[in-house]
Amino acid sequence: MTDHYDKLEIRDPAERERDLLAALPKQIAQAQTATSAFKKILDGVKPADITTRQALEQLPVTRKSELLELQKQRRADDPFGGFASIVRGPRMPRVFASPGTIYEPEGEARDYWRTARALHAAGFRSGDLIHNSFSYHMTPAGSIMETGAHALGCTVFAGGTGQTEQQLEAIADLKPEGYAGTPSFLKILLEKAEEKGQKLPFTKALVSGEAFPPSLHDWIAAHGVKGTQCYATADLGLIAYETSAREGLVIDEGVLVEIVRPGTGDPVPDGEVGEIVVTSFNPDYPLVRFGTGDLSAVLAGACPTGRTNKRIKGWLGRADQTTKVRGMFVHPSQVAEIARRFPEIQRARLVVSGEMGDDQMTFKLECAGAPDGLDARIADAVREVTKLRGTIELVAPGTLPNDGKVIEDARSYK
Repeated sequence: MTDHYDKLEIRDPAERERDLLAALPKQIAQAQTATSAFKKILDGVKPADITTRQALEQLPVTRKSELLELQKQRRADDPFGGFASIVRGPRMPRVFASPGTIYEPEGEARDYWRTARALHAAGFRSGDLIHNSFSYHMTPAGSIMETGAHALGCTVFAGGTGQTEQQLEAIADLKPEGYAGTPSFLKILLEKAEEKGQKLPFTKALVSGEAFPPSLHDWIAAHGVKGTQCYATADLGLIAYETSAREGLVIDEGVLVEIVRPGTGDPVPDGEVGEIVVTSFNPDYPLVRFGTGDLSAVLAGACPTGRTNKRIKGWLGRADQTTKVRGMFVHPSQVAEIARRFPEIQRARLVVSGEMGDDQMTFKLECAGAPDGLDARIADAVREVTKLRGTIELVAPGTLPNDGKVIEDARSYK
């Protein structure tokens, strides 16, 4: 068991699915009764009926942009927009702000953001000193790592961002076993230390907040640090984490993850790229089908470390592909609406091309069979839904790339 944080990570997948689905009705009831936002969003939903993934799929997706808009509308009476079930006081020791501005509460629960699991997978153990270079200013990143480290029994040096020289001095004096922060700042520290002839004591690192490509991983490893990444957000806490196998990211035990077609709430087949939608089981901030706006895909197979939860391929881009064409916004949901009207369409992609001021829309549609007149009927639907004219191009199934794009902006901006 030394390789695993707890028995939840290695339970039978069927047992995990039963446990998640059994917890769903309680969490939906919590969201409806304890938050005014979900009381409205889930109006008419009977929690006792939501006991399968198919039932969950019928509930609306609440995206980050909608949460932001509701917060803005209710700034005067509730800065959380009706999404938090706790109020200021002992149960809400901290409040944070993310760009937008979106305000997030932090509750009093131990390991509130559930990052101890990711830190453990990265090799941290009780008694380690972690140099935490995530920001402690306004945003929750610093606290997201620190609370997980404390739950794991680690001590934390609150390095924060910037002040490279002072941070290197503290590292030399305190000799922390590892680092938490962005991979780019870890690279800066390693480069600066090398310039000064200083050998950093780090042997391990948990990085997040930005892309961690293999080239950067290998560069950091060549400098003696084993870098492991995790995927977490200020709204949900930990969503998925990397293991020593370095094959995708294992989904956290405290969330239910779906991959849906961008602009919709419809799940895509395993392996197809789509938007990450998460239902959390945090009673203080009970987000149900929360659209992160990030793209990923389910990775086939089981983790070689023995962890049995599903894995995702990591961050593959942004799902919000809203594009302005000839002065009109076109949304992924509109592309999905057009495709939904025609059962012959298996996948759809809008390609916007041309030069600035001469936008051209081409709808590329995978169809197994194309009856006479289908392209003309689709063209009519395009005009009706988008108020714009577009060219229809019917292609064979499997033609379009599996990259999660519903709208591709291929215009020249020269």
